Amino acid sequence: MKILKSITFAMLLFLAVGANAQNSKDQKIIKDAKKAKEKLMKMEVGLDQFFSNSAGYVIFPNVGKGGLIIGGASGNGVVYENGTMIGMADLKKLSVGLQAGGQAITEIIFFETASDLAGFKEGDFEFSAEASAVALKSGVAVNAKYKDGVAVFALPKAGLMADASVGGQKFEFTPLTDASEMK
Repeated sequence: MKILKSITFAMLLFLAVGANAQNSKDQKIIKDAKKAKEKLMKMEVGLDQFFSNSAGYVIFPNVGKGGLIIGGASGNGVVYENGTMIGMADLKKLSVGLQAGGQAITEIIFFETASDLAGFKEGDFEFSAEASAVALKSGVAVNAKYKDGVAVFALPKAGLMADASVGGQKFEFTPLTDASEMK
């Protein structure tokens, strides 16, 4: 009986530590997403219309991309619905083709309608192979338009890579379950 209690205690401790580590990671991503949004709003790139008029958006503050013929990208982000944080997202991409280098970017995906956002939350969302993001610079978002209910923007942070595509990206959405996570 003592062994069973010890194993149960160890399992609960392991779960508690794991949950705390994930919450800490999520808090850092949330903080980075807020900083990224503030930076983008100060840049006067015209994104304010998208932030205020979209049904929702996801900010991936730190996406790492790299490749030499075979490439990949990965990042974590925060999902907002009508300006309110509702969950976390995970981005993965694997690609093959002409590409070389490495790059860190901030990526923002805006959803035009509630049904576009719902498709993302349900896991029915991925970019087609030819999809690309608008590279942000002063005033560029003013004339940007939604395509198939989505507008994607990328802000290079560091590095150089000969690939501007977002095609083939897959996403996973995890809703926030605890009000304390929404800080």
